Amino acid sequence: MKIKSILVSQPAPNESSPYLEIARKEKIRIDFKPFIHVEGVDAKELRAQKIDLSHFTGIIFTSKNAIDHYFRLAEEMRFTVPDSMRYICQSEAIANYLQKHIVYRKRKIAFGERTFADLLPLFKKFPAEKYILPASDVLSSDIQSVLDASGIDWTKATMYKTVSSDLSEINITDYDMLVFFTRQGIKSLHENFENFEQGDVKVAVFGSTTEQAAKDAGLRVDVMAPSKESPSMTMAIEKYIRSLEK
Repeated sequence: MKIKSILVSQPAPNESSPYLEIARKEKIRIDFKPFIHVEGVDAKELRAQKIDLSHFTGIIFTSKNAIDHYFRLAEEMRFTVPDSMRYICQSEAIANYLQKHIVYRKRKIAFGERTFADLLPLFKKFPAEKYILPASDVLSSDIQSVLDASGIDWTKATMYKTVSSDLSEINITDYDMLVFFTRQGIKSLHENFENFEQGDVKVAVFGSTTEQAAKDAGLRVDVMAPSKESPSMTMAIEKYIRSLEK
């Protein structure tokens, strides 16, 4: 079966995206539609979690979303983040994003290489802080494991929620391949299309958590990334398309 159309469950990328290069080279249609979106909790919901922002001396940021929602809630609760606050960020890109909210050069900021596990040396270097982890309602088990192993004093604060988007304008049967990056994306598929039957539709997933979610939902996984041969989703898709042409 030749792949003629692909639906990627993410926002449309910029013009230099590898997806658009695949579309041109392979003469296929690739559409983009976020299957999920983020909604922030309000101050009342945060207080219901017994969270007092003034009780923490350090913040662990894993995403730009976490930064935006932390400072949104701080403003909503009239909490002035002290200059003495320590920031631990998962990557340099996330750390740089802090400049949207604070004067970067005057703050105590440290960041890891890429994965959350890369932060362990930083937790050992700064073990005395009382850390808050602004997060979504769904926390990766990998993050939980690293924090528990670190021995630091930390508290999760749910500051935003990942919810299914309305996909009613999409005809899911128009596509030969569906591409997923999160377990919430898989959940959204079934919430929006209760009677979806995979049949010949190919399913591509990124990450082991997404793969497991797809299998748990009764889906057949045809394309998996990352792998040694295909570290990116676009490489995995292109490899799969070419394998069908042999």
